[in-house]
Amino acid sequence: MAGEKILIIEDEVKIARFIQLELQHEGYIVEQANDGRVGLEKALKESYNLIILDVMLPSLNGMEVLRRLRQNSDTPVIMLTAKDEVTDKVMGLDIGAEDYMTKPFAIEELLARIRVVFKHKSSPAVISNTITIGKLKLDIDKHTVTYDDNIIDLTKKEFDLLNYLMINKNIALSRESILEKVWGYDYLGDTNVVDVYIRYLRSKIDDKFNEKFIHTIRGVGYGFKYE
Repeated sequence: MAGEKILIIEDEVKIARFIQLELQHEGYIVEQANDGRVGLEKALKESYNLIILDVMLPSLNGMEVLRRLRQNSDTPVIMLTAKDEVTDKVMGLDIGAEDYMTKPFAIEELLARIRVVFKHKSSPAVISNTITIGKLKLDIDKHTVTYDDNIIDLTKKEFDLLNYLMINKNIALSRESILEKVWGYDYLGDTNVVDVYIRYLRSKIDDKFNEKFIHTIRGVGYGFKYE
């Protein structure tokens, strides 16, 4: 999608420059910062369509940059890291990253994921603004979830996952389909992140309110059931 403005926050100058040149070749408008604090300032002061954010940064690490960014902005973020731990991926996604890539990576894959982020952001996820099942209500416009008027505090990815489960009530959903729809691309790695987020939702909804909404479907994945 030519013309989109992208900010690269990466302290390895050669890597940042390589990504910048490749993105510019694809028609994107690209800027870069080689320091976490400088990158955060640019991200907050200027308008970007996407931020590519490294985790290991001087002065302010990528996780903290993302955490502070999410207090004021919903600009999509793809995180880059040399680590390949599920817990690191979950942390980044939990804070509000759209995607997560482990170094080294093929530039073609990064370009593909960028295209998906833009496509995903421009496509409405649901038609209805609210979904009500039993005493559980999800409001798209207000980005809130309540049970019997009790507010349930969810992260962005927990909200997106619950939304996908609820609009597919009584349908068996595979982990792969959940990753594709909620995380926005055909995930090629570990699907454990879905299990982690299902546990988060169960603890905040099913366990807390003694309701059995989210079911494990053996050999398939998960489903949201309500009679």
